[in-house]
Amino acid sequence: MRTRVLLTFLLLGGLFAAEAQYGYGANPYYGGRRRNVVPQAEAPPKEVAPKTAEELVSEEMPEIIQAVGLNDFEAAVVSSILTKYVQKRMELRILELSPEATREALERLGIEQRKELEEGLPQDKYQAMIELEENRYNTKKFKKKKRKKKT
Repeated sequence: MRTRVLLTFLLLGGLFAAEAQYGYGANPYYGGRRRNVVPQAEAPPKEVAPKTAEELVSEEMPEIIQAVGLNDFEAAVVSSILTKYVQKRMELRILELSPEATREALERLGIEQRKELEEGLPQDKYQAMIELEENRYNTKKFKKKKRKKKT
């Protein structure tokens, strides 16, 4: 009888000792198995909707107004003209014409846009707008700094 009790205690003690060793228990914080009950599914990536012509123009308008110095009326004229021609350029991309036909259509749209801008703006602001357009609406001037090489 005494041997059975001793054997039972040794067996239970051995089980607890084996489970307490690093990595065998169910404790996920101290070396245990780090498994989730339910596997985590990846969320599908959100599709980014392409911006409309109005959104594109409205993003650029504050910089254009500041760079050219437009008043409210002139800003409305420029905004409507740019929105109209950005929309036409977007429609042109959707058509997927040949490269030559696309280039000709884009040149034609650029000429028409400049004519409308010239009619809607004073001469000095029109010239400032053309300069800004040639600089690709980049209102910031970047200066390249030369770095000294370490020798």
